[in-house]
Amino acid sequence: MNPSILVVHRPAAGRYTAQFRSVVAAAAELGVATVVLLPTGCTAPEADGLARYHADLDDTAAVRAAIGTIVAEHRIERIFPLFEGDVLPASRARKDHGIPGLTPDQALTFRDKFVMHRRAEELGVRVARSCRPDTIGAVAEFAGQVGYPVVIKPYAGWACGDTHRVDDRAELDRVWREMGDDRHAYRVEEFVRGTEFHVDSLLRRGEVVFEQLSQYTYSVLDYRDEPGGTISRKYGLSPHERRILDLNAKVVPGFGLSTGVAHAEFFLLDDGGIVFGEVGARAGGGSIVPAVQAGRGINLAGEWCRLELDPGHRPATRLGPETGTEYLTSGVYGTITAITSAAELMALDGVVDAWVGKRVGDVLAPPTASNDVLGWYVCEGVDFDDVLARFKSVRATFRVETGT
Repeated sequence: MNPSILVVHRPAAGRYTAQFRSVVAAAAELGVATVVLLPTGCTAPEADGLARYHADLDDTAAVRAAIGTIVAEHRIERIFPLFEGDVLPASRARKDHGIPGLTPDQALTFRDKFVMHRRAEELGVRVARSCRPDTIGAVAEFAGQVGYPVVIKPYAGWACGDTHRVDDRAELDRVWREMGDDRHAYRVEEFVRGTEFHVDSLLRRGEVVFEQLSQYTYSVLDYRDEPGGTISRKYGLSPHERRILDLNAKVVPGFGLSTGVAHAEFFLLDDGGIVFGEVGARAGGGSIVPAVQAGRGINLAGEWCRLELDPGHRPATRLGPETGTEYLTSGVYGTITAITSAAELMALDGVVDAWVGKRVGDVLAPPTASNDVLGWYVCEGVDFDDVLARFKSVRATFRVETGT
């Protein structure tokens, strides 16, 4: 059998399509075929012409069984999970079949936030104070010690899903009722006030061969009040910002990632202290990957594939201008009668990439805490403030009209 890679692909909302295509192209350049594992019942036009299999990707046993079938029919050299929730099941399948890459023990450090923070502390990296929500009394006592607000989140979640900022005891009582019998799936952390950064990096045999620091333009837990954006920090880094990069270079290999891609988050406090938030062993979510590609000339997922398959590969990047990206959102709901197109956004000064995932005739549900992500765009500028100003220009242009 000829060598192949396996990509675990969830083509939801189009956000992983570019990553998927980049991995497939990178493997093909190196003479390696691609096999795809998709969710049950899912079709993906980008996978046409490739060997395709299906499984319930939310059932680890089903994933491992499907990969067992795949390995029996193909010579799988590596497994690439593009989505956070597939990192641990993929690691278990690697162990089942002796495939190189992140092991279950290592993957757990990137997925379980209890394990993640404990390991960070062992590496000498500061983390938020936390407790287990064994009882509501334990959470109330913890809140009394650290002060409200506190954050209640799934210990193995992603993208702030089902994450709650709790500002007082009444809010705690409400969230506790929502958690119900599932409190064992959560953890409680102090609310860290500071500027939020993320580092997107690539590693080869434990060495960081690419890194980019970016700053969020909003507080993740205050998303309902602001659009969600992030802007690169390439020039004129402060000593504190350089320290974040140093900590990232300690955390990611310290968690067990030898070759691969990582997305890590840190808080810079007003007093200069740095608190580690979390890290995933996958490319950044949302539109971070196209923002990095627009600014640095590489697709993080494709480079991960090249690093895995070619031991001598080193990403060829440019420094370029500062780049930033933001989600497209709207407070309206109903049937879309008009919406600004990606082409119209691309015609704006400084916009270098855009994707609009909704079209006329689509129905927007009533707004929720984070609303519906309608798409994204990428801007470039001379510095952080310049990119931020371009964000405002795009927001002023983007329009969604609806009818009943």
